[in-house]
Amino acid sequence: MEAVLNYFETIPSHHRALIIVGGLTFFWLLEGIMPLFGKPYKKWKHAVPNIFFTITTILVNLPLAFLLLKSSDWVMVHNFGILNWLPEMPLWLYAIVGLLLMDFIGAYLPHYVEHKVKPLWMVHLVHHTDHNVDTTTANRHHPLESIIRYVFTLVGVFVIGTPIALVMLYQSLSVVATQFNHANIRLPKRVDAILSYFIVSPDMHKVHHHYRLPYTDSNYGNIFSVWDRLCGTFMTLDPDKIIYGVDVFPDKKKNGNIGELLKQPFQKYDKPTMHHDR
Repeated sequence: MEAVLNYFETIPSHHRALIIVGGLTFFWLLEGIMPLFGKPYKKWKHAVPNIFFTITTILVNLPLAFLLLKSSDWVMVHNFGILNWLPEMPLWLYAIVGLLLMDFIGAYLPHYVEHKVKPLWMVHLVHHTDHNVDTTTANRHHPLESIIRYVFTLVGVFVIGTPIALVMLYQSLSVVATQFNHANIRLPKRVDAILSYFIVSPDMHKVHHHYRLPYTDSNYGNIFSVWDRLCGTFMTLDPDKIIYGVDVFPDKKKNGNIGELLKQPFQKYDKPTMHHDR
């Protein structure tokens, strides 16, 4: 564990970019072997806006990494934050506790808030208006959302007292985990169900992308599924019943156009409608 943390403490930017590209390529290929939804769609055409938003996410996050480094240095020097106030523990346990807290404060909470606060939902909408969810959807976030998520991560560093090694480890794990749980792959149901007790599995996260409430407002988890189960936001739905998108923003053409997606947060607010089909 010490060697892992030492690596992530000084991980070069190009290594972080390689993790994004490598994970994307791996799950893209896997989707062709074991697809969840067999209906054909133009994968390359569909990927264009998603890859564009992946690039904007990288462009927003990489330059701001120095703020995470400075914040992390500050909490360690001043012995500030939850991790620094806890009793001494083995390094492996320290890492697990830190990753769980980062997942809750830096990912689950902002995701929950984005669904509950109207202006933030309109920004997050870009992620939900994908009509063919696959591994490229993982980083389909409006640049404004990249900034919003970044602010929550920064707050998380202060509250948790996270060393930069754990921050970078968490972000790297997050990239691969989200590419995995968005991937259009069909795991054996038993395997997926067992995985969903520990991490966010593909079937679990696909429920979140169903086009109608209450499913859209469920399964907010990023890496670990424990927060949805503890906070009562865990839901299940047969994958064959899932329809992707948002029911009040049904225009597939607009939802696949980069220019329209960039304007999406600034259009008229429409709340997804309730529909109980459990």
